[in-house]
Amino acid sequence: MQHDAHAHHDHSAHSAHSTHADHESHDGHKGHEGHEGRQERHGGHHEGHGAHHAPGKASWSMAARATLHCLTGCAIGEVLGMIIGTALGWGNMETMILAIILAFFFGYALTLRGILAAGVDFKTAFKVALAADTLSIAVMEIIDNGVIALWPGAMDAHLSDPIFWIVLAIALAAAFVITTPVNKWLIGRGKGHAVVHQYHH
Repeated sequence: MQHDAHAHHDHSAHSAHSTHADHESHDGHKGHEGHEGRQERHGGHHEGHGAHHAPGKASWSMAARATLHCLTGCAIGEVLGMIIGTALGWGNMETMILAIILAFFFGYALTLRGILAAGVDFKTAFKVALAADTLSIAVMEIIDNGVIALWPGAMDAHLSDPIFWIVLAIALAAAFVITTPVNKWLIGRGKGHAVVHQYHH
């Protein structure tokens, strides 16, 4: 009789232990599932973020905005260069060289302003600006100054002459149209203004 009671006691304890173990296992499994879910959501977020900067994702609107950004700096630099060159009585070549230098300066300056605003140190920001804008500004300046140089009478026109502003507008428009595909190509390969976009998130 005592033996039977002992056996019954052991069996009850074992059952309780099994139930407790199953409960812990079940809770642990729930926790594990929750952890996996968080991992999947976290991984999905990074995949989405990576896809945003992935090469080959450049749109024409993105390329146009990048080109317009460079064009603004170039236009400011060129007009200022023409004003300074004319005021100092410089020749066409000296004035054009100054205008090109200032176009690069203001093109880089606009990009630097945006990157520095994101909290990046100046050295890093300057390297990013060089990588992002150099080719774009160079192509733009070649087209822009090429149109002005080849247009009859444009090089000798003064700031007060309508022909100066008309030819400048045509030159900048041509530079925009030709440089936009270049920027699209660069951004699509993770270069150019794609580098700048990393600091805007």
